[in-house]
Amino acid sequence: MPTVTTYLGRLFGCFFLVFALSMVVQKQTSVDLVTGLVRDPEVVFVMALLIVLSGLAVIVGHNVWSGGALPVVVTLVGWLALLKGLAFLLLPPTVLAALFAALHYEQFFYAYLLYVVLFGGYLTYAGFRSPAQ
Repeated sequence: MPTVTTYLGRLFGCFFLVFALSMVVQKQTSVDLVTGLVRDPEVVFVMALLIVLSGLAVIVGHNVWSGGALPVVVTLVGWLALLKGLAFLLLPPTVLAALFAALHYEQFFYAYLLYVVLFGGYLTYAGFRSPAQ
């Protein structure tokens, strides 16, 4: 397994798990923060730029679609980040607010975090299980 794949798997995996843990520990603060962020166009713009940059960094450095599940999942994380960032950049604030409302974020908070934990758990496990070359 290439070193960059192992590194990114470990990095993303640990980040997703720490992120999910912090969200669970401070649920109401997290819900209030995310709700406030989505309603602030200036913050959404800056956040979108950072997400696009992160997604492009992964895609440019690791656009691997073969070699097992870990490289593909790491690449998918990059592409999903790019698509999310582009959506934040291109969609009008009113549409973003409507989409966020349709997600019922507070109601399904733990269900959404379950995906983060599953991604993070898999990436952490696979990243630390794979020896870097």
